[in-house]
Amino acid sequence: MSTAEPEQPTRSRAATEEKSGARRDRERPPAPDPLPHPVVDNHCHLDIADGDWVATQDAIAAAAAVGVPRIVQIGCDLPGARWAVQAAADHDALVAGVALHPNEAPRLAATGDLDAALDEIERLASAHDKVRAVGETGLDHFRTGEEGRAAQEESFRRHVDIAKRLDKTLAIHDRDAHDDVLRILDEEGAPDRWVMHCFSGDASFARRCLDRGAFLSFAGTVTFKNAAPLREALAVTPIDRMLVETDAPYLTPTPYRGRPNASYLVPLTVRAMAEVLDADLEELCRALDRTTEDAFGGTW
Repeated sequence: MSTAEPEQPTRSRAATEEKSGARRDRERPPAPDPLPHPVVDNHCHLDIADGDWVATQDAIAAAAAVGVPRIVQIGCDLPGARWAVQAAADHDALVAGVALHPNEAPRLAATGDLDAALDEIERLASAHDKVRAVGETGLDHFRTGEEGRAAQEESFRRHVDIAKRLDKTLAIHDRDAHDDVLRILDEEGAPDRWVMHCFSGDASFARRCLDRGAFLSFAGTVTFKNAAPLREALAVTPIDRMLVETDAPYLTPTPYRGRPNASYLVPLTVRAMAEVLDADLEELCRALDRTTEDAFGGTW
């Protein structure tokens, strides 16, 4: 199996934004106070550079220093998926998820490469016992218009099938596509373990997902000033169905929104979650840790 070198990024967020004319503060936020009990960042993209590249081992060490000793590394295109498998094999702190992001599917379909890419994702999903997840897959109606949605649905259905046959956790990307995500899961039958990555719905949608057995993963967005419906969703989520993530290098929590995100900033989101839930911080951390193991098939 050909793999990307895990100590090099697969792509750069900064380069993409600079090409488009975007400008952001690239200074990395300071490390927050450590958590009283370890938790897992269940969705991170260590292979995507944001500004200066941080070596994988350094990123892992920075996270461990504040109580985030384990990370689920998500690859969401073929280079990223290959990188994730190799990185998980090389680093005890990592497990991997592999998939084609919903916005990859229409591009691959347009060149006639979608079926072959999905075949490779299935091979990668079974390549190592530290590949715990198939994801992130799903639907994105924000960046993909009507012309690409058939390819997204085809790709999503295939990922659901792979997750079920290989007994992997399904990690779902859902952007502006709530009803269609649940429709496809109902039609295909959800795997035993599935995560709504970076949950973005309100309390009503949270209940619809929970009724179907989902784990709901909350990112730095739960700290945003305009995210009251998301905090209401958090409040109705049982503690044994609740996860935390960064989606780094994206979605940096308040007060550093817009700056580069990384797993060492998980404590900011966890503390915000504890405040919303009026929960003891250490008890919440212990619950998040247990639930992540349930969601991703055990410890590592």
